Amino acid sequence: MSNPACPMCEMNDVLDHPERFECMTCGHEWPKEAAPDAPDAERVVKDAYGAVLADGDIVAMIKDLQLKGSSQVLKIGMKSKPIRLVDGDHEISCKMEGVLIGLRACFVKKVVS
Repeated sequence: MSNPACPMCEMNDVLDHPERFECMTCGHEWPKEAAPDAPDAERVVKDAYGAVLADGDIVAMIKDLQLKGSSQVLKIGMKSKPIRLVDGDHEISCKMEGVLIGLRACFVKKVVS
């Protein structure tokens, strides 16, 4: 049986303790008895600090990230154009410096305007 994804950051690096699961990425712990979310439930995407993201929000990078297949680096604090939430391994689709990028929500924070 594979370990579930973390309900906070949705990463798959999970430790299996006798009575609970623990996320190695964010440190969140939850009991094993917790029922998984219903598949028809609306997906909630949260940024690195737990703020709920929605289509049209603006986000900023919380760490430098190298773009795969490119020498371009997304710097800390770089802001996006309004985001779009998508399904798949990257939760966010946005433009930064004119480049369409897919990002994981754990690398961004919501910008309050």
